[in-house]
Amino acid sequence: MQGLVEQVKIGLALALQAAIGQAVANGQLNPVEAPEVVIEVPREKGHGDFATNLAMQLAKSAKMAPRKIAEAIIDNLDLASTPVERVEIAGPGFINFYLQTSWVYGVIPMVLQEDRNYGRLEIGEGQRVQVEFVSANPTGLLHMGNARGAALGDSLASILDFAGYQVGREYYINDAGNQIENFGKSLEVRFLQQLGQDIPMIEQGYHGEDIVDTVKGFINKNGTALAEADEDTRRKTLAAYALQEKLTHIRNTLLDFGVVYDRWFSEQSLYDSGAITDTLKELRQRGYIYEQENALWFKATDFGDEKDEVLVRSNGIPTYFAADIAYHKDKFDRGFDRVIDIWGADHHGHVNRMKGSMEALGYNRDNLQIILMQLVRLFRGGEIVRMSKRTGQFVTLEELVEEVGRDAARYFFVMRSPDSHLEFDLDLAKSQTNDNPIFYIQYAHARICSILRQLQEQGRKLPEISEVNPALLKEEAELELLRKLADFPTEIAAAAELMAPHRIARYLHDLAGLFHSFYNSHRVITEDAALSDARLLLVQGVRIVLRNALGLLGLTAPEKM
Repeated sequence: MQGLVEQVKIGLALALQAAIGQAVANGQLNPVEAPEVVIEVPREKGHGDFATNLAMQLAKSAKMAPRKIAEAIIDNLDLASTPVERVEIAGPGFINFYLQTSWVYGVIPMVLQEDRNYGRLEIGEGQRVQVEFVSANPTGLLHMGNARGAALGDSLASILDFAGYQVGREYYINDAGNQIENFGKSLEVRFLQQLGQDIPMIEQGYHGEDIVDTVKGFINKNGTALAEADEDTRRKTLAAYALQEKLTHIRNTLLDFGVVYDRWFSEQSLYDSGAITDTLKELRQRGYIYEQENALWFKATDFGDEKDEVLVRSNGIPTYFAADIAYHKDKFDRGFDRVIDIWGADHHGHVNRMKGSMEALGYNRDNLQIILMQLVRLFRGGEIVRMSKRTGQFVTLEELVEEVGRDAARYFFVMRSPDSHLEFDLDLAKSQTNDNPIFYIQYAHARICSILRQLQEQGRKLPEISEVNPALLKEEAELELLRKLADFPTEIAAAAELMAPHRIARYLHDLAGLFHSFYNSHRVITEDAALSDARLLLVQGVRIVLRNALGLLGLTAPEKM
């Protein structure tokens, strides 16, 4: 479905292309090949509703000054089928279009008729995209970095789906390798400590209080007979029990956060299926593996990395990188056209070698896209919150949701670009004031619902679109709201293409702000029945778009606050 803004842009682009052809035919413009016409929305209102730098693009090939080219184009521009009121040349040769006020009135029937589908696009053309996010080690609880990744990944997946992609959400379970061995050893220490043995935690052990609780739970359920088992059996048994418990907890915590995955993928399955061995074999056949010091190395330097990377250690055990390559190969082999990973910024050194490994296997490296997230810092009372009451180490996602609520947590995590550090103000997130952005947005939706309830209490219904005269909406606040509604599909397209959920968060805040300004200055239900009807449909349109955009970020649209 095309939004109103896109329809206007297409109409202007066609008119401009025709004008170039006509100007060349008339001898006003040297023969040129018309480039793809880019129509943009100027940052400043004074520069019109839309603008193009087409004249500057043509200057080199036409061998003419941009302003002369712009004049030639405008002389031949047929705008009869567009809502353009006037055209001006600005600066070095920008062509600015000023539209009739009436052009935005068409957005009301569009929003009301499409309803929950308003803003939905087909730009993805059914392309299969996988978004892998969180993928935290199942050896502990989810922390703030995981929480930010959960909100970003789930929101991005929803936006991509809304833009016409087939999206799969996936969690990669790191249930193999050294960390699981250390996990088993740590659990064994805690188990034996519970039985009264005075032994220290291993050097690279897991110190969280949560694994003490896990061991206590194991003993309550299974007793202490495991103390008599051999070391290997004891560690594996405790690790298997703890992994199941931790994964169940992670699933439930993410479910409470509004995140549902299509697939949970086990790293161990790559070993069990022989996928890692097969991947290494293929890389060797392609000439990208060599042996040195009894280890196998990937030629990462062939793909722009500073140094080559070990794939199999001298003891014969594959590295995490080897498993990662096999996993990403599996993703593409499952038929995904694009694979998006959301990682912490501390993994930046892994990006190029991961892309290089995909290129080595014959895939397009650009089809693996990696979003790096910066750190989250929590503040309370202006002070950094470092410790969790529950874990003694870090504040968990579960604790955060308990304190501020799911909606506030999710909005705050996506309101900034992932490449920017996030300062999460717990006091602000809990406040019921307009300074709290999620309260401000949801309050706009609740206000509109209150207006619609008033209408119902008066025994009236929303008017039919055909009965309303939108031209009665002449106030600046009304026109700005209409324009913002028209922008929604464009914002969806940009958020999907740039993988930027924060654009929708910002759009929501801007739309809510325009509504509050309108509401504070103008009555919706007035003595003028015709004007009331027009305003009622306007605010209903705002309600629909607020609800749709909130839903994309996994947020609720409350009817009362």
